[in-house]
Amino acid sequence: MINKLANVHPNAKIADSAIIDAFVTIQEDVVIGERTHVQPNVVIMDGARIGNDVNIFPGAVISAEPQDLKYRGEKTTAEIGNNCIIREFVTINKGTAAKDKTIVGNNCLIMAYSHVAHDCILGNNIILANGVQLAGEVEVDDFAILGGGTLVHQFTRIGKHVMAQGGVKLTKDIPPYTIVAREPASFTGINSVGLRRRAFSNERIDQIKGLYRIIYNSGLNTKDALLKIESMEDSVDKDEIIKFIKSSNRGIISGYNKR
Repeated sequence: MINKLANVHPNAKIADSAIIDAFVTIQEDVVIGERTHVQPNVVIMDGARIGNDVNIFPGAVISAEPQDLKYRGEKTTAEIGNNCIIREFVTINKGTAAKDKTIVGNNCLIMAYSHVAHDCILGNNIILANGVQLAGEVEVDDFAILGGGTLVHQFTRIGKHVMAQGGVKLTKDIPPYTIVAREPASFTGINSVGLRRRAFSNERIDQIKGLYRIIYNSGLNTKDALLKIESMEDSVDKDEIIKFIKSSNRGIISGYNKR
């Protein structure tokens, strides 16, 4: 259902079961899926690809041009998966030639005033609390939660099941399963509460803790810590941690220095 006061381009592809409220603007090159609700005063621009059962709250702007001087008007997209909630005044920019698309996965909650810049890649089941600011080409993996006001530097990667304290400034990669907090942002432990909520057993959590003790508390440098971990019993979590750290271009966050 499209409200008669909405400004919708006739070539936009909108599912019959979608709800488009008054004073919404939708440009031509837009796709909106089944049962998605676009609330008043939302602007959805060329390149938006929005899935099913998405709820977009007033004032959000989806698929605006990147805030990047190298953008030259190339055709790119901003893609949002299914079952997402996009709260008031969120901005999600489309991609540049670097990756051609900005992606928000399924079952994500992006709270008010957050910004997802060009070419960011967000996985599934992610929460960005109020005012999170992601710079260009940031990657956030599944089940990560970023507290309100988190600032994330360009190209930074955030691993699975990470919990970031509100207001932290992230300039290094954040390994999976960890908590990052303090100033400067530092490793402060394992996200045990979050992992239990996602049905990780106590044994599995203890194994993850043991791996990070080697990385952060053994006195070894990162290279030697990884060599020691690689010699240990195989596990999915061990492989995830090793793969993430070895593929980090920015380097991972340091441990908290109590001095």
